[in-house]
Amino acid sequence: MSASDPSDADLIDRARDGQSWAFRQLVERYEDQVAATVIGMLGPGPEADDVGQETFIRFYESLDQYRGDAELGTYLTRIAINQSLKALKRRKRWYDRFWSRDAEPDTALSREPPVPGDEEIDARDRAELVHRALEHLSDDHRAVVVLRLLDGYSTRETAEMLDIPEGTVMSRLYRATSTLESLLRPYLSPDDLPSR
Repeated sequence: MSASDPSDADLIDRARDGQSWAFRQLVERYEDQVAATVIGMLGPGPEADDVGQETFIRFYESLDQYRGDAELGTYLTRIAINQSLKALKRRKRWYDRFWSRDAEPDTALSREPPVPGDEEIDARDRAELVHRALEHLSDDHRAVVVLRLLDGYSTRETAEMLDIPEGTVMSRLYRATSTLESLLRPYLSPDDLPSR
């Protein structure tokens, strides 16, 4: 954002006054950040696109309630996390209804790990493996990993966004990264494994 660009507060005031261009500019300013959070929670695909759009719809509907207590990016991330958690619950209900509990989905992590000496795993494969591994975490643990490790929020900010104590953030992060390490160790080098 350059010095001549309007501030978030100015754009929000104009959006509240019905100036649609101001809200569009806010969306453009924060859509990549929201997308990163949602894709971290859900993986890439149409579902993540829908949740990203829903995040901005919810924000638009709550413009009058936004008081600026948190930075706009943090506020939007909180909405994105909440919408993603709702989507994960819908996904679980769908799977429980239509898939046998005995059926094992075919995921990258259920296949044989690459044999040493095979061609290197590229960045795209690595990202896919990490997303697949995240699917093995509980929703609560996944939210902490996304906020702390992928989005880079502090323990305090993560605790505030999830409305949990900081100690809970740290214990969930420890358990989640231990699980991710055990899932990803056969596939990735130690440098690529998540760190706490």
